[in-house]
Amino acid sequence: MKQRIRLGLVCLARETYDFAAAAEIYKGIRADLSGPEGPEAVDWEIIPELVMSLEDAQKTARRFAEARLDAFVCISGTFHLGHLVLELRKHVKVPVLLWGLDELPYNGGKIRLNSVCGVNLNASNLYKAGVDDYRAIVGPKIDSDWVDAIRVIAALRDSHVGIIGYHAHGFFNLSVESPALYGDTGVLVDHYELSDVYGAEAAPEAIAAREAQIRSTFDVSALKPAQVAKVAELSAKLSAFCDRNRIDALAIRCWPEFARDFGISPCAAMSLLQSEGRILACEGDVEGALSMIAHRAIGGETPYLFDFSQVNFEKNFALLWHCGVAPCNLWDGCSVRSLDTYFAGGKGVTAGFVLKSGKLSIARIDSARGKRRLFLQRAEAVPMEKELAGTYLKAVFGRPVKEVLDLIIRTGVAHHASMVYGDYVEPLRIAAGIMGWEIIE
Repeated sequence: MKQRIRLGLVCLARETYDFAAAAEIYKGIRADLSGPEGPEAVDWEIIPELVMSLEDAQKTARRFAEARLDAFVCISGTFHLGHLVLELRKHVKVPVLLWGLDELPYNGGKIRLNSVCGVNLNASNLYKAGVDDYRAIVGPKIDSDWVDAIRVIAALRDSHVGIIGYHAHGFFNLSVESPALYGDTGVLVDHYELSDVYGAEAAPEAIAAREAQIRSTFDVSALKPAQVAKVAELSAKLSAFCDRNRIDALAIRCWPEFARDFGISPCAAMSLLQSEGRILACEGDVEGALSMIAHRAIGGETPYLFDFSQVNFEKNFALLWHCGVAPCNLWDGCSVRSLDTYFAGGKGVTAGFVLKSGKLSIARIDSARGKRRLFLQRAEAVPMEKELAGTYLKAVFGRPVKEVLDLIIRTGVAHHASMVYGDYVEPLRIAAGIMGWEIIE
């Protein structure tokens, strides 16, 4: 389900052009946007009348400010005064979509709308005023990728993100500077101790239900009954902990202490809970969690945080692997979906299966050298046999895999990235542009 957002809609015009025709076009746009063919999960604050004067713009600005918009759409119905969009942006400091209309057939040799020039005027005024969070389109339909980009920005801003413990031992590249992260995204990260999860209350009936679910989902023949019970207990505790603290995404220091102190690693429990829509990032990776939030905000289902683990230059593929934490609903349906104990002295209880085939979108919100960055790629998961422990897939990119690896290494992108099935690249690219982030692709 996509992130719900609130958008404003206004149409600017001037009486020296065919404003009556612009009003009819605007009427149709309003009907389209509010109807079943319009963007889903959007609450509209619509100004039904054309805005022509400075007084009209000031009245609209007050209404938009009271509506607490995530962004607004400014249609140039015709060419118009340059004051209007600046007055709106002065009072409503949110991203703007500048929307130009296709020109109508000429009437007696006179241009009727001159809408594109209005978009040019607005863009120039905003740019020269130091405003960079605008985007411009021309055509009959709204830019749905821009709408989804606003969902990303809103989801990051509104999410409650927690971290249990710290980043994993030695994974300095996963650390975040909280004030800078807040400045870039609006995210405030709350810190919890590992013991807060170990000691979380979970009802006996919830633990029993989790154990039945685990046994019906996975082949647990390699586990002792006590280990299955521990996975069930942790699944119930993590779920209750997130609900009690109203956490939307949680980064977990999953090793080295977790297996030692709790008795098992959290991988298997995380696989189960992520299949239900929870965002859980391993190894204390806060920015990995944010990447998963971004994917979910635009409709990506059950993101998977993977390592770019192996490459085969000759056959041109990469293995996107992790130790056994992928959402279990991403199983390919062919391999054995198991729970295994291949590390941490038998306490590293992890999920094991091959992920399904299909088109992939990959993203990593990252930071380095004082800059926020976004790594983006498209790939395709292709069928493979289950040949090793953990959760993984074979990925083929639309370019040589060596180029992808060289890009990651050259720019120092962290070793985790979020993956979802489907094409979700363009909205994230637009969101990064609005927020002034560097794009790496």
